[in-house]
Amino acid sequence: MFAEERHRLIVEQLEADGKVTVAQLAQRFDITRETVRRDLAQLESENCLRRVHGGAVATSEASTREESYVVRTTIHSDAKARIAQRALGLLPVSDASVIIDAGTTTEILAERMVKANAGSGLVVITHALPIASALIHCPDIALELIGGRVRGLTGATSGARTAQEYSQYRADIAFIGTNGLHAGFGLSTPDPLEAAVKRALVASARRVVLLADSSKFDQETLVRFASLEAIDTLVTDQQPGTELAAALDAADVEVVVA
Repeated sequence: MFAEERHRLIVEQLEADGKVTVAQLAQRFDITRETVRRDLAQLESENCLRRVHGGAVATSEASTREESYVVRTTIHSDAKARIAQRALGLLPVSDASVIIDAGTTTEILAERMVKANAGSGLVVITHALPIASALIHCPDIALELIGGRVRGLTGATSGARTAQEYSQYRADIAFIGTNGLHAGFGLSTPDPLEAAVKRALVASARRVVLLADSSKFDQETLVRFASLEAIDTLVTDQQPGTELAAALDAADVEVVVA
């Protein structure tokens, strides 16, 4: 097989699976690992992939890549809706404090809270403008808006001021989102300022519920903001794979599939 044909097949596999390994490609094409590494180096120089330890990932898996808020509202929408509906059942019935993180799935949760006329006496704390906008119309919810500089990509405040304000709270439960969920790396996000806010948010709640669709599984983005041990419950749309499932079990994380 010519190198050009091999390169085409590698790119096709990346498009299908999101990642490839050197060992896997060497076996598939019956070539040496050194040859595979040269193939990957060539494809990286053409911006077809990004090399990582032991193989390569698609360029769309770059650690700093982050879709805009508008784009994210259209991705995996069915799964996010199921997750939000299932998370609605985890809300305290009444007289409790709830933190809601920025994110498209958490925003759907806020919208469902309004439609379901969520329990009276709830205090909801958020730094996300779309979530605050949804909840402001719910008369039985006391809304606390965390300040700071608004980040247009997420529609939420970020930075030191936002993190500092969260550190003054100790809520009963927090619903959070993530860009990546990985067995070894934990929870991560591409932006350092966003990570600082999420870190403070996680530390500000007695119980932490992660809302993450299966596209986040086995992903590592630039900045880790929490370990798996910091999470109490994961609400998702599919059972995690073997490695992630084992890591979640070891961290005593309850997995709820919507």
